Amino acid sequence: MTVIDISPSVMQFLLAFIIVAPLIGALAALLPAPPGLKGKNPDQAVLRHGVTVTGAVLVAAIVLAAGFDHDHPATMQATTDISWIPALDVRIHLGVDGISLPLLVLTALLTFLCALYSYFKLPAGPSPKAFVALVLVLESGTLATFAVLDLLLFFLAFEMVLIPMYFLIARWGGDQRQAAAWKFILYTLLGSVVMLLGLLLIGLKSGTFDMVALATDNGRGLTTSVQVIAVLAIGLGLAVKTPMWPLHSWLPDAHTAAPTVGSVLLAGVLLKMGTYGFVRILLPVAPDGMRTFAPYLAAFAVVGIVYGSLACLALARTGAKGDLKRLIAYSSVGHMGFVLLGIATMTPTGVNGALFANIAHGLITGLLFFLVGAVKDRYGTADLDTLAGATGAALYGRAPRLGALLAFAAVASLGLPGLAGFWGEMLTLFGAYSPGEGLSRPAFRTFMAIGAFGTLLTAAYMLIVVRRVCMGEHAPPSRLPLDERDPRAADAPRPIGTAGSPQGAPGTDPDPQAAPGTTPQLADIHPYEAAAWTPLAVLTVVAGLWPAVLLGLTDPAVQQLLAGGKS
Repeated sequence: MTVIDISPSVMQFLLAFIIVAPLIGALAALLPAPPGLKGKNPDQAVLRHGVTVTGAVLVAAIVLAAGFDHDHPATMQATTDISWIPALDVRIHLGVDGISLPLLVLTALLTFLCALYSYFKLPAGPSPKAFVALVLVLESGTLATFAVLDLLLFFLAFEMVLIPMYFLIARWGGDQRQAAAWKFILYTLLGSVVMLLGLLLIGLKSGTFDMVALATDNGRGLTTSVQVIAVLAIGLGLAVKTPMWPLHSWLPDAHTAAPTVGSVLLAGVLLKMGTYGFVRILLPVAPDGMRTFAPYLAAFAVVGIVYGSLACLALARTGAKGDLKRLIAYSSVGHMGFVLLGIATMTPTGVNGALFANIAHGLITGLLFFLVGAVKDRYGTADLDTLAGATGAALYGRAPRLGALLAFAAVASLGLPGLAGFWGEMLTLFGAYSPGEGLSRPAFRTFMAIGAFGTLLTAAYMLIVVRRVCMGEHAPPSRLPLDERDPRAADAPRPIGTAGSPQGAPGTDPDPQAAPGTTPQLADIHPYEAAAWTPLAVLTVVAGLWPAVLLGLTDPAVQQLLAGGKS
């Protein structure tokens, strides 16, 4: 069944267009704008260009999804297979199935929303031309990672995103951006070198780099020792990008220093590349090697779940001077731990849960980073003690719609039933209860119990964040502002802040403790912010209420993948 009937040749063109268009757009962004398209200032044209290109890619991705045959999601569709380097049997092999299609659409959506947001709220930094070009190259590399079906092309696409993200952090980031950017690039490059050795080992020992052929063979052409070495090498590279504890330490620094759109793309898209590699390559190509390392992968995963939650609790406590962006970054370590736990179960239930949690994390954490960026713009800081202090009114009293949306994203992140975050965590825990053949059931049930405990810790720190940031701290009466102690002062004039105004500008009060005797108001959600955030909030609800829409795509493909290409 397809939503619209599209010929195979058009489907091929759409998939190729989705990958190549951002690259062409990146080159065009660096050229001088035609005189009639410059707009009111020289920067406006290139920002509008970024919105146009990412919008066209999103439309193409939606049309591709509409033309996808939902009755056969396990079949590779929109395929292109062209010889590229005959001597190594490397081919330009593209295609999508029920596993990669949701990630393609998520990437196109998040990149478009980031381009739209940047059109109105460009981060401080060098030329907008370079910013737009880097975002488009980043989009092309990520989309290619989810669409290529050749091991060496996968590696090239996997590496293609590193340099753009490095410069986005290093040139448009905040405090400590240089150190964070270097940490990001060194960690990921080191992991990639080891991963390349594993990919070459599989290709040379099996005689092909074609991922479909390798998945169909299901490891029968590789000895157990080769599979173990390959899983160790490739898994290390993928684990760094995921990131898996204890290889996660680059992530909090990168998120804290990155501009808002950089954090959204890093959490919503780039982290998914690592877990996608586990599902697309290691599970079907080296099942014996994965079975050997699955208990260790699950153990690291649950440690990451608990560690990430405890780090968030430490940052959220009063007086810790915790950074809200850093807290959300540590929460990603925990959430990606659930994804790795689901993969480690090697069961359809667990892997489907991992894929669902991947999409849910992209939607929810992308929204959270958008919201935290907006809060930081208004207050001039993301320090939790500053955000919670002063009058007790906090976001609910100063920007009620912004506060309500932040509370919504927080409860979605903690896995509230009816929202997207619930299903992925539940399915991964179910998968751990009854793991795949050859895996220790007592061990995985222990991992399940630890993961379930992690969900309680997640709820604890998220509710603390909502209470402190949205409701504020309760100060003693003697320290309350005049208008809260004396009702007669309630009608006193209050300064009105505007989003994005520089700290100290007239009519703003980014520091809630800087104006005794007043309850400063903040600008609530602007139209461009609503346009960028609403799709993520709506999809979070839709995925939570109708999970079968996504699971109907992934489950047949996962079943076939784990069965070695046999339905």
